Amino acid sequence: MPNHVVFDVVGTCVSFDAFYQTIETTLGSQLRAHNLTAQTLGFTWMTNAELQFTFLSISESYKPYKLILTELFYQTLHMIGIADPHAFATMEQRDLCVEGYAALELRPGTRDCFAQLRAAGFTVWCLTTGDTARVRGYFERAGVDMPLENFISCDTTGVAKPALAAYRPALDKLEPLGGEKWFAAAHLWDVAAATKVGFRGAYCTVYEREGAFGVFEAGLELVEGSLEGMAGGIIRMSNVQ
Repeated sequence: MPNHVVFDVVGTCVSFDAFYQTIETTLGSQLRAHNLTAQTLGFTWMTNAELQFTFLSISESYKPYKLILTELFYQTLHMIGIADPHAFATMEQRDLCVEGYAALELRPGTRDCFAQLRAAGFTVWCLTTGDTARVRGYFERAGVDMPLENFISCDTTGVAKPALAAYRPALDKLEPLGGEKWFAAAHLWDVAAATKVGFRGAYCTVYEREGAFGVFEAGLELVEGSLEGMAGGIIRMSNVQ
């Protein structure tokens, strides 16, 4: 009977470095003229998009994340102090930066993490807020096998994480298969929500570094600083020989 690990993808298996680098290449000199960095714009832009993506989901007005990211570009520039966002950047520059989000790359430890789990008999799954074709592309470009049928997208259910209804379809899909069912992510809010529906929780600090443990009531069983270490801990705690 196989065990299972469901991974968050963007931020966990995939880093944002390529997105920040695309912004730097496209708008770096313009941002520096305003004493801003590519990472300042990139993080604020993503955070704004994730916030409004979630609000749309809560209000039953779900929209794909890429559309929201695109639409919020100029608003985000205004929020970080650009007085005339449309004079600052063209729509072509905006679209180049959005495409940089599609060019994200796997973290160096992802390949070994998956290999460890699969060697121990685990089935690896992915639950993502992104569209499946784009997210699977991150793995394909890196040469890491991730079968299409092992992706579960919030675009299908129309409910965004961390609403508990976003995690239940994944757990329902795995329940008939038996075995241990872990949820693994580098966002503490993500793991905390998944544990509320019945997953065992594994948190990796590779992205956030400082987990907000005083904020999220997470039913965590495992905290590790690397994806490889997290895989080893999951295997150990599942009593896999």
